[in-house]
Amino acid sequence: AMPPYQGGGDMIRSVSFERTTYADPPTRFEAGTPHITGAVGLAAAIDFVQGLGWDAIAQHERTLLERAQSALSRIPGLRIYGTVPDKIGVISFNIDGLHAHDLGTIADAEGVAIRAGHHCAMPLMKRYGVAAMARSSLGVYNKEDDIDALVRAVRKAQVMFAA
Repeated sequence: AMPPYQGGGDMIRSVSFERTTYADPPTRFEAGTPHITGAVGLAAAIDFVQGLGWDAIAQHERTLLERAQSALSRIPGLRIYGTVPDKIGVISFNIDGLHAHDLGTIADAEGVAIRAGHHCAMPLMKRYGVAAMARSSLGVYNKEDDIDALVRAVRKAQVMFAA
């Protein structure tokens, strides 16, 4: 029988100094208190997404993506990676003379959350000849104001590191 991978709670049938006897599956794999808040949160998230509808979410993300790509592409020295049609709301980019980590730090200080680094995709970074990229991910929770804030943060970082 497959051994349990963690311990606690109702997964144990009996314990003595000599041996431990585990409960029958599936209980033997359910140690401790179930993640009730996680289940409630997942149910709320499902209700939220179903209430909006997948088509509306996809259209919202497309609109944001088009706006962001358009605004970012007007910044001199900024290169966007991955501009295929019908892509999801993720924009990877770099700015000439500015390391992605520095951009990430400035964006964070401006209240803009981006990811900076190799994104667990070192072969891709090598393919593009860069050590890192900045990445902005757009979703149902974003608004057009968030795009404006991203562009302001990028421009601010560009000015700060221009010297």
